[in-house]
Amino acid sequence: MLVGVVSDTHGCLHPGVFTALSGVERILHAGDVGAEDVLAELAAIAPVSCVRGNVDEPSIGPEERLIEIEGTRILLVHQAPAADALPGDWSRRIAREGIGVVVYGHTHRPLIAEGAGALFVNPGGCGRPRFGLPLAVARLWTGVTPRAEIVRLT
Repeated sequence: MLVGVVSDTHGCLHPGVFTALSGVERILHAGDVGAEDVLAELAAIAPVSCVRGNVDEPSIGPEERLIEIEGTRILLVHQAPAADALPGDWSRRIAREGIGVVVYGHTHRPLIAEGAGALFVNPGGCGRPRFGLPLAVARLWTGVTPRAEIVRLT
């Protein structure tokens, strides 16, 4: 299944999100939603699962979700350590719970990396430009061997 991955919208969506996520069957939002209107806009593309970020109200959702799509266990959180610097608790949890993908945000830095047996996907921010970083989303393919790509927004 093709899954759209977004984060750090902070209350608005870049117009390029709609083209970048064309054809996805589900969307994961890794927090800092900023306004529930954003979730409604994304839901017009595909069903949305989200977590609460550090700027969100509790009504946005839980701090984390463990989702299974086509046999791929995905941990959706707002903040996660870098894949190459995982504390022991994270590595043990990934192994114990059979997590294949960790989707996170917070840094606004698009990144795909592998560590502790999982694929780490940070789509970057896709609201207003911040911190001089590019706006982006990610596309995630689930299944036997999950893979992802970053899509820069122009």
